[in-house]
Amino acid sequence: MPTAAAPPRINDRRLLTDINRLAQIGAGADGSIYRIAGNDADMAARDWIDKTMRVTGLHAYYDAVGNVFSRRLSTSGPWLLIGSHSDTVPAAGHLDGAYGVIAAMEVLRTLHEHDHPMANHVETVAWFDEEGVMEGSKGGLTGSTALTRDPHADDLFAYLELHVEQGPRMERAGLDLSPVTGIVGVRRYTVSATGQANHAGTTPFELRQDAGRVVTRAAAELRRICQKADPASIGNAGVISFQPAAANVVPGAASVKLEVRAGTEQALDAIEGSLRDFVAEVAAEEGCDAEVDRTSAKPAAVFDERVYGMVEEVCRRHTGACEPLLSYAGHDASVISTRLPTAMLFVPSTGGYSHSNREHTADEHLLLGAQALLDTVVRVGEDMLPQTFTRDLVAA
Repeated sequence: MPTAAAPPRINDRRLLTDINRLAQIGAGADGSIYRIAGNDADMAARDWIDKTMRVTGLHAYYDAVGNVFSRRLSTSGPWLLIGSHSDTVPAAGHLDGAYGVIAAMEVLRTLHEHDHPMANHVETVAWFDEEGVMEGSKGGLTGSTALTRDPHADDLFAYLELHVEQGPRMERAGLDLSPVTGIVGVRRYTVSATGQANHAGTTPFELRQDAGRVVTRAAAELRRICQKADPASIGNAGVISFQPAAANVVPGAASVKLEVRAGTEQALDAIEGSLRDFVAEVAAEEGCDAEVDRTSAKPAAVFDERVYGMVEEVCRRHTGACEPLLSYAGHDASVISTRLPTAMLFVPSTGGYSHSNREHTADEHLLLGAQALLDTVVRVGEDMLPQTFTRDLVAA
């Protein structure tokens, strides 16, 4: 690679300043952020992103669903898309999504200011409604889903997303950077049981048709079911309901809402099969009728090997404290990976806190992640746009 195209250094001060500026939009008195997709704060943040890129001399625009894009003027692509989401959950932290947006903006601005040839082939995005908490949302990932159906996706050749981990694994392992292998699939279920309501003080255990026993046994067994199918999978029983909901009445009806996450569809299928078998078994033992209803399913995403390999190469070049991770949180990258070669990289989260005003990542890691993103952008350009990249380099 000719030295003229070597990756430039990001503007450290500007990156950290802009992270703090965006954190002020929608912030409450305690610093918690309320940029729910589509609310006034969210739209103000999008306006700030749009204007910030325009001031730098870049072209910024909205699409039909509210995603904010930016790129160099008078370029015709193809483009490498980089970014994340700028909306939040209620009472959020200041880095989830926002860090990836600001880092992407910094990467493009730096390449543009240094007139690096890759500047002509980068587009940034601030996705709309990733979190799915706005009224009427159909589970989030709205902006990225819309792009997969938009002709503009044909103008893009890959997608990269930088994010805080949102969990404790990196900090506990002493990692600085993690290339992300993929994103877990998520399935949710409602386990419902019907038995016979009866006086709890006068009905012996052996004569009960206790619907509550069915769903609580299923909830208690979920961990074993998950770990038997895939030791890296996880599950949760989040909502439980008994009817008629009285301490002295055997539940005649009961339900529990379960969620499971695993890195492959095969593991998810195995968990679901074991769950259905277990519920049928305990329902028979308790003299009840029961069913397992799958209420939603988001497939596991395995990232593009070629792009992932370049992310890992750059991360290991920056630090020896680097190990691959599977993401257990959902990201727009999972959707985009169905249309474009996609990869992600993580920086650690202090204490593993996220979706909370305790969310924090050390400045050194924020800067390292953004520089790694820029270096990966250049590396991907070298590999996936060799002819175009070389032509631009000669012209420069």
